[in-house]
Amino acid sequence: MQIIIGNKAYSSWSMRGWLAVRLSGLVHDETLIPMWSEEWDAAQATPPFRASAGKVPILIDGDAVVWDSLAIVDYLADMVGRDRFWPADPAARALARSMAAEMHSSYPDLRRHCTMNVRRHYPAAALPDAVQTDVDRIVALWTEARTRFGGGGDYLFGDYGAADLIFAPVATRFRTYAIPLPPVAEAYATTLLRHPDVAAWIDAARTEPWVVAKYELSSDA
Repeated sequence: MQIIIGNKAYSSWSMRGWLAVRLSGLVHDETLIPMWSEEWDAAQATPPFRASAGKVPILIDGDAVVWDSLAIVDYLADMVGRDRFWPADPAARALARSMAAEMHSSYPDLRRHCTMNVRRHYPAAALPDAVQTDVDRIVALWTEARTRFGGGGDYLFGDYGAADLIFAPVATRFRTYAIPLPPVAEAYATTLLRHPDVAAWIDAARTEPWVVAKYELSSDA
């Protein structure tokens, strides 16, 4: 099994696919292709990238090629058991799936205004109203999950699972841009960033040599 990803500093969807493979516990190889490089351009002509329309992450397992982070989660859950990824309680599982799907399809203003860059920490700044609306919605969902189903552990639904890894890049954005959070959300974001797999991704990102200007602000603190 092989997971193909982009830069760990910048690629939020790669982070989700990589965390999903780590959560599965399955033996795998990792291939990182620096985005917007000659290597990246050459990769676009290969069969896996043609299948994914040139996007990462891509999971290759024998003849199976799986792209899109949620598809990778589903594929791995089928292999190792869905309870490793999703809560056992039906109501909790329904909320977790809905939250993951909403993260997958929503929050365009947060994505555009606060691009992922786990190597940076910028001073707090006022957010556009549309971005604040996205942040408020995410905080409300985190608070609901933690309040209703998180009592048995430190994560959204108690144990670390698919919903957590889907939101891990969001937690990095909140930290990068010093976005203030209420206590429940702040505690959860801190816990999530300290998860061994999430921390390993961030540590690796900090050692990357590549810099992509469009993901960098003019100054950092």
